[in-house]
Parts: sequence; C-alpha cells; structure tokens
Amino acid sequence: MPKLKTKKAVAKRFKLTGTGQLKRHKANTQHILGKKSTKRKRNLRKSTLTDKTVLNSIKKKLLPYA
Repeated sequence: MPKLKTKKAVAKRFKLTGTGQLKRHKANTQHILGKKSTKRKRNLRKSTLTDKTVLNSIKKKLLPYA
C-alpha cells in the first residue's frame, strides 16, 4: 500500500498541539474591519482549538500522519 499524502492546504492552516488537539486561526479578520469593535478584533487575533465534532475527520482524512 502506498504512502498517504498530507493535504498541504490543511497542514498550513492547522497545527497539532502536544495533547493531540488541532489549533487554528479565527476567521473574519481580513477586511470590513471598520464596523467591528476593537475588543472583537483583538479576540479574533487569538488562535483557538478545533471543535471536537470535526477533529477526527480532519486528522484521519487530511492529516493522516498527525
């Protein structure tokens, strides 16, 4: 059986933590920032963990060796 290829687009967007969770960046930070409050924009800069409902599908299908 050949090696499984990692989806590079996913590998650039997610990082694996030491406990096996996936860290990701938040959306809505690129444009139309004038109407968003400073507090909201500051919180969008922080990274967050991926939801548990999609964690296994991302790890198995897109990052097979994670």
